[in-house]
Amino acid sequence: MYEKKDTLSWQSVTQKLLQQQRGQGIAVADLELLRGVLRFHEYRYYVLNDPLLSDFEYDQLFKSLEKLERQHPLLVTPDSPTQRVAKDLTRDFPTVQHLVPMLSLDNSYNADDLIDFDRRVKELTGLTSVEYCVEPKFDGSSISLIYKNDLLARAATRGDGLQGDEVTNNVKQIRTVPLSAPFAALGIEEIEIRGEVLINKENFNRFNEGLLQQGLPPLANPRNAAAGTLRLKDPAEAAKRKLEVFVYHISYVGSIAKASTPKALETHAGALELLWEMGFRSPHLEKKICKGIDAVIEHCTQFEHSRDELPYEIDGMVIKVNAIEWQEKMGMTSHHPRWAVAYKFKARQATTQLTGVEFQVGRTGAVTPVAKLTPVPVGGVMVSSISIHNEEYIQEKDLRIGDQVLIERAGDVIPQIVKSLTDLRKGKEKKIIFPTQCPVCNSHLFKEEEEAVWRCINIECPAQVVERIIHFVSKDAMDIRGLGEANIRKFYELQLLRDIPSIYTFNFSALENQEGFGKKSIENLQTAITASKTQPLHRLIYALGIRFVGETTARTLAAAVDHLLDFEKFSVEQLLELEDVGPKVAGSIHDFFSNKENIEMIKTLERLGLSLRNEKKGVTPSGNLSGKTFLFTGTLPTLKRSTAEEMVRSQGGLVLGGVSAKLDYLVTGEDAGSKLEKAKKINTIRIISEAEFLQLIGN
Repeated sequence: MYEKKDTLSWQSVTQKLLQQQRGQGIAVADLELLRGVLRFHEYRYYVLNDPLLSDFEYDQLFKSLEKLERQHPLLVTPDSPTQRVAKDLTRDFPTVQHLVPMLSLDNSYNADDLIDFDRRVKELTGLTSVEYCVEPKFDGSSISLIYKNDLLARAATRGDGLQGDEVTNNVKQIRTVPLSAPFAALGIEEIEIRGEVLINKENFNRFNEGLLQQGLPPLANPRNAAAGTLRLKDPAEAAKRKLEVFVYHISYVGSIAKASTPKALETHAGALELLWEMGFRSPHLEKKICKGIDAVIEHCTQFEHSRDELPYEIDGMVIKVNAIEWQEKMGMTSHHPRWAVAYKFKARQATTQLTGVEFQVGRTGAVTPVAKLTPVPVGGVMVSSISIHNEEYIQEKDLRIGDQVLIERAGDVIPQIVKSLTDLRKGKEKKIIFPTQCPVCNSHLFKEEEEAVWRCINIECPAQVVERIIHFVSKDAMDIRGLGEANIRKFYELQLLRDIPSIYTFNFSALENQEGFGKKSIENLQTAITASKTQPLHRLIYALGIRFVGETTARTLAAAVDHLLDFEKFSVEQLLELEDVGPKVAGSIHDFFSNKENIEMIKTLERLGLSLRNEKKGVTPSGNLSGKTFLFTGTLPTLKRSTAEEMVRSQGGLVLGGVSAKLDYLVTGEDAGSKLEKAKKINTIRIISEAEFLQLIGN
């Protein structure tokens, strides 16, 4: 539909309009241009499934169009994007009519928007206080399910809101969609249910790993993965992606012989509960009934902070008037229902330019390319640098200096480049050349056959030395406060630090003339270094920075020996006998303790006063929790999760990594997610609160 030259032209106009929108606002003279831009991006999103614009940027342009058309109603045209839900359909599947139009939701981005929504609701209903049902806004692909005489009769995509693509065979592969449900027992002959098709984070990552192993490019994100799977020709192939469906709305009910409406269908929350009882996966656990808009705002704010504890992606919350009677009286516009609104979380995607690449060396010698970007706000944070992992990643993504790229903050923490917008290239972009020598010490780089990472194998490389010191003193390792990253780099340049042992021979008098170091701060640093000598053995093992050895494995290793240097005598086979130690980890540990320089460093640390002995070896754990297993989920009222886990260990208990039949207690806090849902299905697991947990340990 659009050729490459059209794409470049429309994207140029898009950037111009976005700049206007961020400044004084888009002028009425550009009204038709704005409509054209939105139509172009709808085509890229809905038809090609290849967007060039983040959702947030699209929403801002759409809202600008709505505002202009409200101000100038005579200029509204029948084909304006505001007069329809979406644009063209993909014709690969039969087109079917929805029983009730699938409208989009009006969007809000802050508390003021929600207060304005509440005002409109009160004006339409005459109510002074409104009860709302609030639930997650799933980031997947919308679906419509029709059941007739208790059997799944049809599944269709959203399409243009009036009609969509029939994808029944593919949806039947999704295990969370019942093939039958007992609606007839409620007098319901035909029912249309709305939901969201999605793929959870774990399955998405696993599927992408499989693609990479086959030499295929990974999928961009879970949302696009779900949408693309629904349109696969082969249902068996669709089944491999392990999609899930959350149903969140009943749009149509046809009753038999004037049967009375079930009481559960009098409220939206009741409908979610009913669907759950019928065997569907609904957000009945995640939903919350709120009295008044202030409670809604508080809940949305809290949920945004804990969104990443969910096993699937969400991009906001949906607020609905709970009473179905009031929903029907309020009705809908041509674009959205008046009784519901979406509260969108801070933008997690944005487009920007890749301006350069720096190559950084880590503590294990791994050389990591870091993309330098034109700074852009994403999810409330200004992003200017993103790791692009390794040479193969650059080739798979076809990244070039000068590219326009779509970036995303996965988990609101780690930014990633989703893709390069190759259609926007102008021919001046440059290929990224990976170095053959270390960018710090000029040593030749080395790559093992089974790895994608190039490494500097010069153990004296300054970059590696500094990174090893930074890791050694970090909070979860030796926890030496006052030796932050900036100070370590400064002290290394001043030659006050040379390696890890030099921490314990530090010349404190040399700090007396350094800016920012008074008598008190020097004393605090000295105290922190001295105190670190008494850290338990598992912290020291973790601090040494052995490849593949995290905190949990460090605890396992510490429990296996009387003295750290006992590992000099361990074979790979003996290491493999330890819990959760596989071949790759065992090989790394064995290599570390076979290195003479590492052994000499450890002996030096012992001479400087660090304890290499396992003081708890041979001591049988005892306490109120001895032999019991625990897992924590959600936000606890008073305890940090790390504190609670340490309390379990101190009382002889064991902390597990997931829900299984081996679990004795699941301790739940606010916004407990899928772990709670899974635990409820295992009768032997006791689900308790923080207060009950504290009673167990006698506190």
